[in-house]
Amino acid sequence: MKHHRVLLLALCIIWTVQASIAQHRANGPGGDFGIGIIIGEPTGISAKLWTSGTTAFDAGIGWSLGADRIDRYSGSYIGGDRVHLHVDYLWHAMDAIQATERFPVYYGIGGRLNSGGGWRSSFAVRGVIGVAWLPRSVPIDVFLELAPGLQLTPSTGFGLDLGLGARYFF
Repeated sequence: MKHHRVLLLALCIIWTVQASIAQHRANGPGGDFGIGIIIGEPTGISAKLWTSGTTAFDAGIGWSLGADRIDRYSGSYIGGDRVHLHVDYLWHAMDAIQATERFPVYYGIGGRLNSGGGWRSSFAVRGVIGVAWLPRSVPIDVFLELAPGLQLTPSTGFGLDLGLGARYFF
């Protein structure tokens, strides 16, 4: 139940901020706020809020089926099903890939909360690097991202998230 309250609070913050800013979605069609799906680690819902032409917040909530982190003693993954929530701040290099379409490379930092998989809850600081496709004629983005994380609670360790997704922008 606690995670439902965190999700509701995160969505309220995103919608409030989205309503108070001008259109920034890198001069593409649609608005600044997008929502869609992510498949991988985690699998669930993905949202993105552009705050300028090159910066954005992204968030995801989903079901995580893979490993939570690498055990520092045995070198094996500690796994189990769990709920996954992350929020990141992203910077986009809009001209990193020269093409007729827009393929920004992005990077950022954020945090991740997991519940389950042997933990009541766990927190990690995560870095993000990815590439997105922003079509010029439709208000969507398609993205692939890699997010290594440093697990801080309940014990330290290294984790890795990888996701492929798409969002529609309003």
